[in-house]
Amino acid sequence: MHPTRTISERFGALDIDLQILRRKKTMRRFYFKIAATFSIILILFGIVVAFVTMQASSNVVQEAIQTTNKDLAAILAEDFQPILRDSFDQQQIEEKLTELSGKNPQFDFYLLDQNGVIKSVIPASKEKVSVSKSVVDTRPLDDFINGKPLPILSTDPLNPDKKKPFSVATVSIMGSHGCYLYVVLEGDQFSRATAMISDSYITRSALIFIGMVLFIGLAIGLFLFSNLSKRLEKIKNTVTKFERGQLSERIEVEGNDELAELSTGFNRMADTMVDNLKEIQKSDKMRRELIANVSHDLRSPLASIQGYLETIEMKGDSITKEDLHSYFKTVLGNTQKLNRLIDDLFELTKLDTEHIRPNLENVSMAELVQDLVQQFKPIADKKGVALEAQFPENPNALIEADISMLSRAITNLIDNAISHTPSGGKVFVSSVQNGEDIVLEIADTGSGIPEEDLPHIFDRFYQVDKSRTNNNGAGLGLAIAQKIFNLHGAEVSVTSRTNAGTTFRVNLPICSN
Repeated sequence: MHPTRTISERFGALDIDLQILRRKKTMRRFYFKIAATFSIILILFGIVVAFVTMQASSNVVQEAIQTTNKDLAAILAEDFQPILRDSFDQQQIEEKLTELSGKNPQFDFYLLDQNGVIKSVIPASKEKVSVSKSVVDTRPLDDFINGKPLPILSTDPLNPDKKKPFSVATVSIMGSHGCYLYVVLEGDQFSRATAMISDSYITRSALIFIGMVLFIGLAIGLFLFSNLSKRLEKIKNTVTKFERGQLSERIEVEGNDELAELSTGFNRMADTMVDNLKEIQKSDKMRRELIANVSHDLRSPLASIQGYLETIEMKGDSITKEDLHSYFKTVLGNTQKLNRLIDDLFELTKLDTEHIRPNLENVSMAELVQDLVQQFKPIADKKGVALEAQFPENPNALIEADISMLSRAITNLIDNAISHTPSGGKVFVSSVQNGEDIVLEIADTGSGIPEEDLPHIFDRFYQVDKSRTNNNGAGLGLAIAQKIFNLHGAEVSVTSRTNAGTTFRVNLPICSN
């Protein structure tokens, strides 16, 4: 049985549902807008295609007609020339034109003078010619006669706004050279016939073609847009859920197109955001733990100092010199412990900043380790721990390091080893050359570190002693040492066995010069 949800949770879930519903409505509107736009574009495209196709077909027909009948006017001019050589008998000429028109009803025949003025035409068209256009532009005619590439179009006197294919030949009228026998190959009857055919067959075919193109294109387009809309809706729903806190939501990547790239990009971004959020949460947890640990480590010595000082005040003159000396010694020890803790905190904070850089110089590891071992010798002897050292065979081997920082790191490791080694145990410090590196090892025969604690020993304030009753430090020494070694490009490794001891190992590169 599911636990009862609170009112805020119910309203939150309802709000998410309403958001998704609104987004779905938005997606539907988006789909219909895209579909309508696509339909309009497709219709316009179909009209343009039909127009271009019809125009191209007309041009092809005109070129074919002109090419086929290219020599028609020249052949007919041979029959006309005897009639026109000595006189211009209008009746005889029109009878001849009528005869030609009867044999070729699809053509219109005209006699033109040198300037393109119509001198004669078949009788059926004479009245129309007189009210339409009585002069024909002779430039296209001369281009035709001079053999320029076809098609060449010229004016149709019956339809001055239209250019049509023609055939033309020169004739002489009563000794006047340069006149023309002008044959319009798409004559008046031909134009009426083709217009009727166009109104029926071509128009119908074009409409059917456009309709088929529209139907097929629209069906394909709507299918593609529907698929696109569904994928966009999935993306929006996932983004909404992610926005509302469902950080595990990811977009299912489909195909290999731009939407797939968008989905992959979102998933990568979501992973990065989740990782960053985890880092922030981890940092916040560490901050809270830091505050708690610092509070604990400050409270204990402060409480001890306060207690001893209150005791001194209460006893007043009755306190013995021995007790007073003991109390002040304890207070001094706690004060020194506080001072070390504060120094460690400042040191670690400084090392955490990205601006700090080691002041590198050539350092002899043999001399440095020897000096540090000598410093810790009295402390180890006092605790009953044997402190031994081994130095490289080549004492002149140098490394590049900040001597102050490196001394602090090695000091922390040696101090940690002595602190965790009981009386009668041994701490062994070695600095030996291994190829191009100086290998620093600090081994002890102490209590060792449990396996489950090994991954955390460099965490600040981490202590293997879970009760935190030891007085060996606040758990910052190893964290500081690791930071310093990392700044020198070295990694610290550790091996340990419970009740057998622990070994810290650091590889430091030898100077090339």
